[in-house]
Amino acid sequence: MSIGGVVFLFAASVLAGAVNAVAGGGTLLSFPAAMAAGLSPVVANATNAVAMVPGSLAAAWTFRRYLKGLGGLTAALAVPAIVGALLGAMILRNTPQRLFDGIVPWLVLGATVIILVQGLAVRRVPPGSKDATTPASASASASVPTGRQTMWPLVLGLQLLVSIYGGYFGAAMGIIMLAFLGHVAIRGGGDRLSLHQMNAVKNVLAVIINGTASIDFMVHGLVRPIPALLMAGGAITGGVVG
Repeated sequence: MSIGGVVFLFAASVLAGAVNAVAGGGTLLSFPAAMAAGLSPVVANATNAVAMVPGSLAAAWTFRRYLKGLGGLTAALAVPAIVGALLGAMILRNTPQRLFDGIVPWLVLGATVIILVQGLAVRRVPPGSKDATTPASASASASVPTGRQTMWPLVLGLQLLVSIYGGYFGAAMGIIMLAFLGHVAIRGGGDRLSLHQMNAVKNVLAVIINGTASIDFMVHGLVRPIPALLMAGGAITGGVVG
């Protein structure tokens, strides 16, 4: 890889890490960059998943104060996240290279559309809400997902589907999670998560999904170490900055 290629891949990963920290869709930057560096689509996808884990960790650490009182919610969503990520990784490994080559443009197009309409998809907390700005506003009762206005089977099912997609490709995965997290009630009274709280939960789930899929990819030899390390360094930088 040339010096220019190294700089380009690192810069794309910095941007991807920053974008993933605040919303999602960073894969649309880092995945094409990995392909431009000479990796095949499947290998670029797997390597990108591994590289984004440290960036997601950095973002999760940055947003950690907003997780107060949300341990139960995060743990509940972690279960379908793990199962879905494993299923998505398995599907990717069993997708023929030629078929994946044909699917990729449609995945990128779909993710791009999601990003373009994210303003309509993500439910934002009203400015006057007590949950709008402060992490401490989530009560202790939020540690167990019992909100009466939340359809938990639907939320858990959506998390499973998003995690399957995340294990398979993952672009705009974070935006999709923000969309349905915006409809989760953290108290019996129906209070919603603030945008910061949604991002905090989303970042933890991104670590779980990408981390689970990454282990599967590494075990099956789909990851290229040098590009992965280079991209990981960029993703960490972007995750902290984001």
